[in-house]
Amino acid sequence: MKEKIEEIGSRVREFRELSKVSVEEMAEYLNVSANTYCGYERGEFDIPASILFKIGQKFDVDMGLLLTGEEPRMRIFTVTRKGEGDEVERRRQYKYQNLAGKFIHKKAEPFIVTIEPRKEKPSVYSHPGQEFDYLLEGSIKLYILDHEIVLNEGDSIFFDSSYGHAMEAQNDRPAKMLVMVM
Repeated sequence: MKEKIEEIGSRVREFRELSKVSVEEMAEYLNVSANTYCGYERGEFDIPASILFKIGQKFDVDMGLLLTGEEPRMRIFTVTRKGEGDEVERRRQYKYQNLAGKFIHKKAEPFIVTIEPRKEKPSVYSHPGQEFDYLLEGSIKLYILDHEIVLNEGDSIFFDSSYGHAMEAQNDRPAKMLVMVM
């Protein structure tokens, strides 16, 4: 996973340098510190999906290119068959499957996210933008700021993802969600 994070950071640095954009300009654009941004480029920190999405917008490239090094080509539509979404290693506590990795110039990133039950409390993270989560299977507890919200199959939530949030599977069973990051 560390190697993948370093590859993504390297691609981001390459696009920034080719575009003659300074580290400070990127940090300001992404609303992160210059140290955090440099950590992204060096592969020291995992880049949140919404930050990658914004980086793609800045350089007019698809997030899929930043993630995989391959340019998406589909412009009219793309079909992702059940179980065939591109697996994306983002965070250890969640398993992501990209549902539109081959579509170019997306305005949002759709994922199937699987949350495995764990004994330890989940790590809190935040990212710019908004997020829509629809629970397909199981039950989760979602933490946003000082709120704890339980979602069951068929429930959904739309929230400002710049606030710290985390999710944990309930009842010792995995949960599966449709997640849209915008």
